[in-house]
Amino acid sequence: MKILIIEDDTRVSELLKRSLEENGFEVEVAYDGQMGKKLALQNNYQLIITDVVLPKIDGITLCKELRNQLPDMPIIMLTALGTTDDKVEGFDAGADDYLVKPFEMRELLARVRALLKRHSKTTQSSFILNYADLEMNLHTKTVKRNGIEISLTPKEFKLLTFMLQNAERVLSRAEIAEKVWDLHFDTGTNFIDVYINYLRKKIDKDFSPKLIHTKSGMGFILKADA
Repeated sequence: MKILIIEDDTRVSELLKRSLEENGFEVEVAYDGQMGKKLALQNNYQLIITDVVLPKIDGITLCKELRNQLPDMPIIMLTALGTTDDKVEGFDAGADDYLVKPFEMRELLARVRALLKRHSKTTQSSFILNYADLEMNLHTKTVKRNGIEISLTPKEFKLLTFMLQNAERVLSRAEIAEKVWDLHFDTGTNFIDVYINYLRKKIDKDFSPKLIHTKSGMGFILKADA
Protein backbone atom coordinates (compact mmCIF):
# COMPACT_ATOMS: atom_id res chain seq x y z
CA MET A 1 0.00 0.00 0.00
CA LYS A 2 1.46 3.32 -1.13
CA ILE A 3 0.48 6.53 0.69
CA LEU A 4 1.18 10.16 -0.20
CA ILE A 5 1.59 12.65 2.66
CA ILE A 6 1.19 16.36 1.82
CA GLU A 7 2.39 18.29 4.86
CA ASP A 8 4.67 21.35 5.05
CA ASP A 9 5.64 20.84 8.70
CA THR A 10 8.74 18.65 8.39
CA ARG A 11 8.49 17.42 11.98
CA VAL A 12 4.92 16.24 11.48
CA SER A 13 5.57 14.77 8.04
CA GLU A 14 8.59 12.78 9.25
CA LEU A 15 6.63 11.47 12.23
CA LEU A 16 3.79 10.38 9.96
CA LYS A 17 6.16 8.84 7.44
CA ARG A 18 8.07 6.87 10.06
CA SER A 19 4.94 5.58 11.80
CA LEU A 20 3.26 4.51 8.57
CA GLU A 21 6.41 2.80 7.30
CA GLU A 22 6.76 0.94 10.59
CA ASN A 23 3.25 -0.38 9.94
CA GLY A 24 4.08 -1.70 6.50
CA PHE A 25 3.11 1.18 4.23
CA GLU A 26 5.23 2.72 1.49
CA VAL A 27 5.24 6.49 1.93
CA GLU A 28 6.17 9.53 -0.14
CA VAL A 29 6.06 13.13 1.13
CA ALA A 30 5.29 16.44 -0.58
CA TYR A 31 5.84 19.71 1.28
CA ASP A 32 3.43 21.95 -0.64
CA GLY A 33 0.11 21.59 -2.42
CA GLN A 34 1.51 22.09 -5.90
CA MET A 35 4.04 19.26 -5.57
CA GLY A 36 1.43 17.14 -3.81
CA LYS A 37 -0.94 17.50 -6.74
CA LYS A 38 1.81 16.69 -9.23
CA LEU A 39 2.82 13.51 -7.38
CA ALA A 40 -0.79 12.43 -6.85
CA LEU A 41 -1.53 12.64 -10.57
CA GLN A 42 1.75 11.04 -11.67
CA ASN A 43 1.88 8.06 -9.31
CA ASN A 44 -0.38 5.26 -8.17
CA TYR A 45 -1.25 5.84 -4.50
CA GLN A 46 -3.83 3.94 -2.48
CA LEU A 47 -4.47 6.87 -0.10
CA ILE A 48 -3.58 10.54 0.38
CA ILE A 49 -3.12 12.34 3.70
CA THR A 50 -3.06 16.14 3.36
CA ASP A 51 -2.86 19.11 5.68
CA VAL A 52 -5.31 21.96 5.15
CA VAL A 53 -2.84 24.84 5.51
CA LEU A 54 -0.27 24.37 2.73
CA PRO A 55 1.97 26.62 0.61
CA LYS A 56 1.16 27.22 -3.10
CA ILE A 57 -2.14 25.32 -3.12
CA ASP A 58 -4.13 25.07 0.12
CA GLY A 59 -5.51 21.72 1.24
CA ILE A 60 -9.18 22.55 0.54
CA THR A 61 -8.47 23.66 -3.03
CA LEU A 62 -6.11 20.73 -3.53
CA CYS A 63 -8.72 18.26 -2.32
CA LYS A 64 -11.32 19.67 -4.72
CA GLU A 65 -8.91 19.48 -7.66
CA LEU A 66 -7.79 15.94 -6.81
CA ARG A 67 -11.38 14.79 -6.35
CA ASN A 68 -12.20 16.02 -9.86
CA GLN A 69 -9.34 14.05 -11.40
CA LEU A 70 -9.12 11.11 -8.98
CA PRO A 71 -12.76 10.59 -7.95
CA ASP A 72 -12.14 7.29 -6.14
CA MET A 73 -8.97 8.27 -4.25
CA PRO A 74 -9.33 7.98 -0.44
CA ILE A 75 -8.29 11.31 1.16
CA ILE A 76 -7.74 12.09 4.85
CA MET A 77 -7.45 15.75 5.90
CA LEU A 78 -5.33 16.89 8.83
CA THR A 79 -5.83 20.29 10.40
CA ALA A 80 -5.52 22.30 13.58
CA LEU A 81 -8.93 23.80 12.78
CA GLY A 82 -11.54 21.69 14.49
CA THR A 83 -14.83 23.59 14.35
CA THR A 84 -17.89 22.04 12.77
CA ASP A 85 -17.72 24.54 9.89
CA ASP A 86 -14.11 23.56 9.21
CA LYS A 87 -15.01 19.89 9.11
CA VAL A 88 -17.99 20.53 6.83
CA GLU A 89 -15.76 22.52 4.47
CA GLY A 90 -13.28 19.63 4.39
CA PHE A 91 -15.95 17.04 3.64
CA ASP A 92 -17.55 19.31 1.05
CA ALA A 93 -14.18 19.58 -0.67
CA GLY A 94 -14.18 15.80 -1.07
CA ALA A 95 -12.29 14.48 1.96
CA ASP A 96 -13.28 11.01 3.15
CA ASP A 97 -12.09 11.59 6.71
CA TYR A 98 -10.97 14.53 8.85
CA LEU A 99 -8.55 14.44 11.78
CA VAL A 100 -7.87 17.38 14.10
CA LYS A 101 -4.35 18.04 15.39
CA PRO A 102 -3.01 17.01 17.78
CA PHE A 103 -4.03 13.36 17.34
CA GLU A 104 -2.67 10.01 18.45
CA MET A 105 -0.86 8.09 15.76
CA ARG A 106 -2.81 4.93 16.52
CA GLU A 107 -6.02 6.81 15.73
CA LEU A 108 -4.66 7.91 12.36
CA LEU A 109 -3.55 4.34 11.63
CA ALA A 110 -7.01 3.05 12.51
CA ARG A 111 -8.60 5.63 10.19
CA VAL A 112 -6.16 4.73 7.39
CA ARG A 113 -6.87 1.00 7.69
CA ALA A 114 -10.64 1.51 7.87
CA LEU A 115 -10.65 3.78 4.82
CA LEU A 116 -8.46 1.42 2.80
CA LYS A 117 -10.65 -1.53 3.74
CA ARG A 118 -13.82 0.32 2.77
CA HIS A 119 -12.27 1.49 -0.49
CA SER A 120 -11.08 -2.04 -1.28
CA LYS A 121 -14.62 -3.41 -0.88
CA THR A 122 -16.04 -0.65 -3.08
CA THR A 123 -13.40 -1.24 -5.74
CA GLN A 124 -13.94 -4.97 -5.68
CA SER A 125 -17.69 -4.64 -6.01
CA SER A 126 -17.26 -2.41 -9.05
CA PHE A 127 -15.70 -5.20 -11.14
CA ILE A 128 -17.83 -8.10 -9.89
CA LEU A 129 -21.24 -8.46 -11.54
CA ASN A 130 -23.75 -10.78 -9.86
CA TYR A 131 -27.23 -11.96 -10.61
CA ALA A 132 -28.84 -14.98 -8.91
CA ASP A 133 -26.05 -17.61 -8.85
CA LEU A 134 -24.31 -16.09 -11.88
CA GLU A 135 -21.07 -14.18 -11.24
CA MET A 136 -18.81 -12.33 -13.66
CA ASN A 137 -15.36 -10.92 -12.85
CA LEU A 138 -14.52 -8.09 -15.25
CA HIS A 139 -10.83 -8.14 -14.27
CA THR A 140 -10.11 -11.83 -14.72
CA LYS A 141 -12.73 -12.19 -17.50
CA THR A 142 -14.22 -15.24 -15.78
CA VAL A 143 -17.85 -16.30 -15.47
CA LYS A 144 -19.23 -18.75 -12.92
CA ARG A 145 -22.68 -20.14 -12.29
CA ASN A 146 -23.31 -21.93 -9.03
CA GLY A 147 -19.53 -21.87 -8.56
CA ILE A 148 -18.85 -23.66 -11.85
CA GLU A 149 -16.65 -21.78 -14.31
CA ILE A 150 -18.12 -21.26 -17.78
CA SER A 151 -15.98 -20.59 -20.85
CA LEU A 152 -17.22 -17.79 -23.10
CA THR A 153 -15.93 -16.29 -26.33
CA PRO A 154 -15.10 -12.53 -26.25
CA LYS A 155 -18.39 -11.64 -27.98
CA GLU A 156 -20.42 -13.88 -25.67
CA PHE A 157 -18.66 -12.30 -22.69
CA LYS A 158 -19.43 -8.78 -23.93
CA LEU A 159 -23.09 -9.65 -24.54
CA LEU A 160 -23.46 -11.21 -21.10
CA THR A 161 -21.75 -8.21 -19.50
CA PHE A 162 -24.32 -5.89 -21.06
CA MET A 163 -27.17 -8.11 -19.93
CA LEU A 164 -25.83 -8.32 -16.36
CA GLN A 165 -25.41 -4.55 -16.23
CA ASN A 166 -29.05 -4.24 -17.29
CA ALA A 167 -30.56 -7.19 -15.43
CA GLU A 168 -34.37 -7.39 -15.31
CA ARG A 169 -34.70 -4.87 -18.13
CA VAL A 170 -35.96 -5.79 -21.58
CA LEU A 171 -33.21 -5.13 -24.13
CA SER A 172 -34.22 -4.69 -27.76
CA ARG A 173 -32.18 -6.19 -30.57
CA ALA A 174 -31.40 -2.67 -31.79
CA GLU A 175 -30.03 -1.64 -28.39
CA ILE A 176 -27.94 -4.80 -28.08
CA ALA A 177 -26.55 -4.32 -31.59
CA GLU A 178 -25.57 -0.74 -30.83
CA LYS A 179 -24.19 -1.21 -27.30
CA VAL A 180 -22.46 -4.58 -27.73
CA TRP A 181 -21.45 -4.58 -31.39
CA ASP A 182 -21.45 -0.83 -32.06
CA LEU A 183 -23.70 -1.44 -35.08
CA HIS A 184 -26.96 0.00 -36.31
CA PHE A 185 -29.28 -2.95 -36.27
CA ASP A 186 -30.05 -4.64 -39.58
CA THR A 187 -33.45 -6.34 -39.37
CA GLY A 188 -32.38 -8.72 -42.12
CA THR A 189 -29.92 -10.53 -39.88
CA ASN A 190 -30.42 -12.69 -36.81
CA PHE A 191 -26.87 -12.71 -35.40
CA ILE A 192 -28.08 -11.41 -32.03
CA ASP A 193 -30.53 -14.30 -31.72
CA VAL A 194 -27.67 -16.65 -32.61
CA TYR A 195 -25.48 -15.26 -29.81
CA ILE A 196 -28.36 -15.31 -27.35
CA ASN A 197 -28.76 -19.01 -28.12
CA TYR A 198 -25.02 -19.57 -27.62
CA LEU A 199 -25.32 -17.95 -24.17
CA ARG A 200 -28.40 -19.97 -23.29
CA LYS A 201 -26.58 -23.23 -24.00
CA LYS A 202 -23.73 -22.21 -21.70
CA ILE A 203 -25.52 -20.21 -18.99
CA ASP A 204 -28.92 -21.90 -18.75
CA LYS A 205 -28.86 -25.40 -20.23
CA ASP A 206 -27.46 -27.22 -17.17
CA PHE A 207 -28.72 -24.82 -14.50
CA SER A 208 -31.90 -23.68 -12.83
CA PRO A 209 -33.62 -21.27 -12.80
CA LYS A 210 -33.34 -20.18 -16.42
CA LEU A 211 -32.04 -16.62 -16.66
CA ILE A 212 -32.15 -15.59 -20.33
CA HIS A 213 -35.66 -15.08 -21.70
CA THR A 214 -37.17 -13.84 -24.95
CA LYS A 215 -39.90 -11.21 -24.83
CA SER A 216 -41.82 -11.71 -28.06
CA GLY A 217 -41.68 -8.66 -30.28
CA MET A 218 -39.58 -6.73 -27.74
CA GLY A 219 -36.21 -8.36 -27.18
CA PHE A 220 -34.46 -10.25 -24.38
CA ILE A 221 -34.26 -10.04 -20.61
CA LEU A 222 -31.95 -11.45 -17.94
CA LYS A 223 -34.27 -12.45 -15.12
CA ALA A 224 -34.59 -15.32 -12.67
CA ASP A 225 -38.09 -16.15 -13.90
CA ALA A 226 -39.91 -15.89 -17.22
